[in-house]
Amino acid sequence: MRFYPGYVFDLDGTLYRGAEPIPGAVEVVSELKARGAQVCYLTNNSSQTRSFFTEKLAEMGFPVTQDEISSSGLGTAALLSEWGVRSAYVVGEPGLVQTIREEGIEVVNADEDGLVHSGIVPAQAVVVGIHRSFNYPIMNGSMQCLLNGARFVATNRDSTFPLEGGRITPGAGSIVAGIATCSGQEPYVVGKPNPFLIELALRQMGLQASELLVVGDRDDTDLESGRRAGCDTHLVLTGIEKSAAPWQSFSPDLYGLL
Repeated sequence: MRFYPGYVFDLDGTLYRGAEPIPGAVEVVSELKARGAQVCYLTNNSSQTRSFFTEKLAEMGFPVTQDEISSSGLGTAALLSEWGVRSAYVVGEPGLVQTIREEGIEVVNADEDGLVHSGIVPAQAVVVGIHRSFNYPIMNGSMQCLLNGARFVATNRDSTFPLEGGRITPGAGSIVAGIATCSGQEPYVVGKPNPFLIELALRQMGLQASELLVVGDRDDTDLESGRRAGCDTHLVLTGIEKSAAPWQSFSPDLYGLL
């Protein structure tokens, strides 16, 4: 297969499943970097910080530095800052709260540990990501903010994501859908399939779209974001998708990149 100056790799289902690296993934990424490729590790998962993903990948054996990590949470924080948003009502995990706070934005409904609560508190934006303790009062709090004029931002709209042993679990999109339904509003979606994060990676790498290959296990998010950014794409059948369209470059696993 053609060698590219840059590669964007999805994480869940592409490089690992839960706490288990996918066979061959470490070896393939290491070989591509040894050949001189730049790599961006990009995830729609907003639940954790950049340092968490760096440590997780390093413990699995992937060659990684913190500045190679990108996520829908980081993209969301950057977008809020661009918009001049100074306060946010967050529906998400402590990792997302920390990521937004690190951008200098107040999270109005979270405690010192980053745990969000259901109080009805004014904010300039409502940010929704994966939230495993999501409940009706938090849905109501976010809806009230939106009805009072807050901007609606979703980290991603993935309906599910893969775990160990071929299992799947509900994704952020399931929560986003509930809040969109009750508020009657649609969010700006930062993560894939929006090309926003791919375009950000291109700028950081200093590459043109033709020089970057986007690799993932989901056609509707990972690969669609690459296509919208004008990049070539490659599907691996190690996560969500179990087959590929006739025109789509694919392989059973990452060894197909070598």
